[in-house]
Amino acid sequence: MNDCSKIRAGEWVQVKSKNQILKTLDNSGQLERMPFMPEMFQYCGQRFRVFKRAHKTCDPPNGLEGRRVTNALHLADVRCDGQAHGGCQAGCLIFWKDAWLERVNDVVEPPPIFEIAKSQSNAKQCDTVIGCTEQEVWAGTLASGNETNPAEVMYVCQSTNLSKATHPLCWWDLRQYIEDYTSGNVRLSQILAAFLFFVYSTIARGGVGVGSAMRWAYDCFQKLRGGVVYPIRVGEIPKGMRTPAAHLNLQIGELVRVKSYKEILATLNEISHNRGMYFDAEAVPFCGGAYEVLRRVEKIIDEKTGRMMNIKNDAIILKGVGCQARYAQCRRFCPRSIYVYWREIWLERVANEGQHSASKASNSP
Repeated sequence: MNDCSKIRAGEWVQVKSKNQILKTLDNSGQLERMPFMPEMFQYCGQRFRVFKRAHKTCDPPNGLEGRRVTNALHLADVRCDGQAHGGCQAGCLIFWKDAWLERVNDVVEPPPIFEIAKSQSNAKQCDTVIGCTEQEVWAGTLASGNETNPAEVMYVCQSTNLSKATHPLCWWDLRQYIEDYTSGNVRLSQILAAFLFFVYSTIARGGVGVGSAMRWAYDCFQKLRGGVVYPIRVGEIPKGMRTPAAHLNLQIGELVRVKSYKEILATLNEISHNRGMYFDAEAVPFCGGAYEVLRRVEKIIDEKTGRMMNIKNDAIILKGVGCQARYAQCRRFCPRSIYVYWREIWLERVANEGQHSASKASNSP
């Protein structure tokens, strides 16, 4: 895999100026089919720590398999605010191509605010350059409507374009796990733990009559070491029966505790849904933890069609709670860190906020 970024997780990089970036784009505002979105201009000239190398990703609307990404990174806490895409609230972690960044050597802290302001001011001096214009970047956020409704608004963003900007990646391609380690994305102990869980869960779900005993033994062992309970179980409500709801009217900034996995299973049907929302194994490590409400999600872009979807039922995202891709066989260690969505019935308010602080999920399965 010679087309991978050479920058490792934890390094510092600086986002290039607007003019420098525009020179790398085609007239659709894209580089290697990856859109540079208007929401990204605000970061020009600023320095960030690399969260993870984005050498692979997931593309849920188009299948369970992983996708190979070339020459790209994710920066710490740099997510799309949706302002150029109809106010989409998904908060996706942004992909940054290496060509849009430059490595900063021996940086121990971000530059002073006046330096950032000066860099951004210089970047605004000229909007028209060889390659692409800022207007074309904005125009690239919209696709033409479909044949039955030409006036319908359909958005283009990094998420809607992932299938075009990436390549299929088989889960058994061992090179991706080597890069997970060499990039600094994942520790060797995490890779070993994931391999052991894969073997263990394969046997437990193999239909040989030992699944129940193995899940019990797993939980006992994890309880002793303070780890996460076995994360792949069946909900308790028969399929076809109505699943329950709760109405807490949670607001931004409130502190909540995620209920235990056992309590949440009582709200799920046999296919792990509650009123259409899937409770994934990747949410289990956060059970029992206390987190701050980031926002209520009311609308997001459908990544497959580009249409804006209105969320009918409660959907809450919590600060710092994103998918860690611990258990997904076909996309293990995906660095995309999509926010986990929560029904209010899976959460409870923390009575005395002063006595609690946000919890972090354990790094081991």
